[in-house]
Amino acid sequence: MSTKLILVEGLPGSGKSTTAHLMHELLKEHHIQNELFSEGNLNHPADFEGVAYYTTDEFKELLSVNAEHATVLKENTDLKVNGAFVSYQKIIEIYQSNIPKDLYDKLAKNDIYELPLDLHIPLMLNSWKEFVQQALKNNKTYIFECCFIQNPITIGMIKYNASSKIVSDYILQLAKIIESLNPLLIYVDQENLRASFEKAYNERDNSWSKGFIDYYTNQGYGKAHDYSGVEGTVKVLEARKLLEKEIVDKIALKKVKVDNSSYDLTQHRTLLEEIIKERLN
Repeated sequence: MSTKLILVEGLPGSGKSTTAHLMHELLKEHHIQNELFSEGNLNHPADFEGVAYYTTDEFKELLSVNAEHATVLKENTDLKVNGAFVSYQKIIEIYQSNIPKDLYDKLAKNDIYELPLDLHIPLMLNSWKEFVQQALKNNKTYIFECCFIQNPITIGMIKYNASSKIVSDYILQLAKIIESLNPLLIYVDQENLRASFEKAYNERDNSWSKGFIDYYTNQGYGKAHDYSGVEGTVKVLEARKLLEKEIVDKIALKKVKVDNSSYDLTQHRTLLEEIIKERLN
């Protein structure tokens, strides 16, 4: 069976986005139909981005309290057996200032990535199962950036300081779910973690840098270790890298680690071309 899913993972600044976009272009050159889902894509088929979760009863209450916006909420909600999934970021994109801030704040508070871990994980596992069922019905190859390892580690380790076993088990369950897609995991590595993070820190805008450091140092893992600022963030990233290595070693899928330390685009493209020839054709 051909590979129907390519997973691109790595630490911030490693070159995940560049790798994912290169794979998208190279697959097209090889006449392989594919679709890239980058970080933040509101239409992701497996992950949730800007989606709030409510039980069926909670959603009915939400509609009742916000009757004047009930139609908009219903039109942007996926009702399933296990609850209501409200695409609130799409609502904001479409209606902008017509949606009151208190409603937005209420929805954001119920974002799937703000839920307790014991509720979050089952919802995510089920979403990936649904994606696999749909992916098996077409001839397309999907490229996912950062949602397979990074997102589970971010909410599990970084946000809630969950044990390495809980985080590892979560990702290994995801790996089991996607087996039938014959996936390929590409892990983009860097020799110098500090340098790659500082590169991302300097290249991206201040809101990203401030938000990233705040997320990494003012929540579960960072607070438990009393980390702060850039130095503290690097410490958390070092711990994350160790956990990711441990998990990648355990994953029983096709996988390849690529060293992108030189940031040489031509060299990186050539390496990915070789991976396509050896692993996909």
